[in-house]
Amino acid sequence: MMKRRVVIIGAAGRDFHNFNMVFRDNPDYEVVAFLTTQIPNIDKRVYPPSLAGKYYPKGIPILSISMLEYVVKKFNIDLVVLSYSDITQQEFVELVSRVLALGPSFTIIGSKYTTLKSRVPVIAVVATRTGAGKSTVSRRISRILRDFSIKYVVIRHPMAYGELEKMIVQRFASLEDIDKHAYSIEEKEEYEPHVKDGTIVYAGVDYAKVLEQAEKEADVIIWDGGNNDIPFIKPDLLITVVDASRTISDLKSFPGLINLILADIIVINKVNLATDDQLEKIKSEIRKYNKRATIIETESLIVVDKPELIRGHRVLVVEDSPTVTHGGLKYCAGYTAAIKYGAKEIVDPSPYLTPSLKKILGKYEHLKGILPTLGYGRELMKEFERVLNSVDCDTVVLGTQSEITRYIKVNKPVVKVKFVLKERGEIKLDNIIRSFLRKYKVHSRN
Repeated sequence: MMKRRVVIIGAAGRDFHNFNMVFRDNPDYEVVAFLTTQIPNIDKRVYPPSLAGKYYPKGIPILSISMLEYVVKKFNIDLVVLSYSDITQQEFVELVSRVLALGPSFTIIGSKYTTLKSRVPVIAVVATRTGAGKSTVSRRISRILRDFSIKYVVIRHPMAYGELEKMIVQRFASLEDIDKHAYSIEEKEEYEPHVKDGTIVYAGVDYAKVLEQAEKEADVIIWDGGNNDIPFIKPDLLITVVDASRTISDLKSFPGLINLILADIIVINKVNLATDDQLEKIKSEIRKYNKRATIIETESLIVVDKPELIRGHRVLVVEDSPTVTHGGLKYCAGYTAAIKYGAKEIVDPSPYLTPSLKKILGKYEHLKGILPTLGYGRELMKEFERVLNSVDCDTVVLGTQSEITRYIKVNKPVVKVKFVLKERGEIKLDNIIRSFLRKYKVHSRN
């Protein structure tokens, strides 16, 4: 029987995991290429033989999604596998149509075949859309477990942007670990807040091996999801974060809607940024898909370290990249703080962009007047630094969770901005976690 020829579409995360779980040692398929999107400078690489397995002695090419038509025709592809972790309904339909117009079958691998099972209880934090506030919820759960003296670790959704053979299993226990092994600002944005709180973070490329190591030092695992992806590890408690400030249609992204349907707990975040009417419409829409989940409401409060450097000044706003790029938001914490604290002017960075950064941002027509943290790899990080320092402004307002001044030299005063989670209502996360620990007989080690 002839092997079926396959291409896997993704963005250096879910795509690699699906390959490892379903295709790596499967003699019935030949994966011809990974086709990547969203993340700059991750194509034109190779998924190495050490990860690809015995059927791929030369590894597997990683190419751009722009080559979809060429690859399908040249290699007579039988099957295109969608492995995105963040896509709108419209984008989904357009992609399916492109594939089916070329002739091959189109498929999505179900969680039955891709979900790992843990020996210790797992709390998963996921979302219906990138930028909903998963990180603040994950960190809140970390603090609750720490207050209960529970030994836990965080496993983070992959961000495999560097040298893949060096990223099979990553363990971050210090800022030095992050500086040594993280290849992008996005990785630093996600790992730093956990590590500064005293939390050990695992990530990598081969999540069977990641899980095996994490289980050795934890009584509870927190799965800290990326974008709107479903967990790689079967959760015993699934917490889905919804952004109250977004439109109803943002509840129905792919695969975010799956997270909504499966949720045990739904955290409606940023309720302070929504009207009462918006909130009621969101609750009504949630109940169409999930009638059993417990709903918790939370606020995202802006905290600014030096508001006096914003008031009356010309500021450059820097926002974390995923939230405002493929997450689709026009702005986030930095811009909100600049408006709230009375900036004289929000300076447009576009005249200062390098050609490569201009090309990247050209894909996101909704972005105006802010600078995303486009530091994917050391070269782009240098370009980002160059742009940051060339903009004619008084102050840089950082809406990113990463302390970028640790590894980027900024030649202007810097204001740090972050969202802080505040629960409201009678149902609290600590009560949910206490019940969870009791159910799974997890006890304090003190």
